[in-house]
Amino acid sequence: MNLLLTVLNIVAPVFLLAGLGFGWVRLGWDYPLEFVTRMGMTLAVPCLIFTALMQTEIDPAALSTVSLATLSAYIAITVVFAIYIRAVGDRQRDYLAPLTFGNTGNLGLPLALFAFGETGLSYGVVVFAAMAIYSFTFGTWVVAGGGSLRKVIQEPMVAATLLGALFLWQGWQTPVFLTNALELIGQLAIPLMLITLGVAIAGLRPGRIGKALWLSVFKLVVCVAISWTIGRAFALEPVAFGVLVLQVSTPVAVTSYLMAQKYRADADAVAGLVVVSTLVSVVALPLLLAFVI
Repeated sequence: MNLLLTVLNIVAPVFLLAGLGFGWVRLGWDYPLEFVTRMGMTLAVPCLIFTALMQTEIDPAALSTVSLATLSAYIAITVVFAIYIRAVGDRQRDYLAPLTFGNTGNLGLPLALFAFGETGLSYGVVVFAAMAIYSFTFGTWVVAGGGSLRKVIQEPMVAATLLGALFLWQGWQTPVFLTNALELIGQLAIPLMLITLGVAIAGLRPGRIGKALWLSVFKLVVCVAISWTIGRAFALEPVAFGVLVLQVSTPVAVTSYLMAQKYRADADAVAGLVVVSTLVSVVALPLLLAFVI
């Protein structure tokens, strides 16, 4: 019961803030979607990613093994979903990134801390860092519809991820005044993302909810199966194994919606996946934790 309440406490703000965006549009008030998306993706989210990675303290011994296991899991998941999307005739740039990557930050890290303590949080940050680098390089390239990798690397989110990873690896820190400024800007990211998500939900068509439900359940099953297999193959110790399975199996992140919005992919489809997969996680994640703890 305590675990269920914790999950509910974590996901409730997602729906409350999304509800604000939903209500805002339903009241007929103006919401400059293009401006908000640009500000979030080029300023707020990059600052959030950079400061989160820079300020993380990770045991070097855990970094290599868990990072390699994480990347192996995500690559395997990418292959499975790429094959599925091609088979059903959907567009890779619409569905591959949201089905592959989960909400390892806002949802996964608090759950890792609650379930496994400080050790679990440390492993969780390793998984988050590895996922972020893969997501905001290869994932961004996919959503953008291919093209030059150089152009993708120049994107603010990708640059922030790579720079944050460098600072993490070298143990560097920005001056305190700059860190404080970057953190303040980064704090804009999550509220902006969630309210913007609510704006998108206001325009969803009912027919897409059924597909979102099927894909959300399918994503959960695939991610659990692959992360479980990879964790055993790398012989991860129990806490690292549990965190890997938990993090990889988190629902679709709101950043996937913002990326779809920015690169003109099917943002409405991604918005449905974010909402439905998060609802599914309220029931599924406590059950999953019961098996891995």
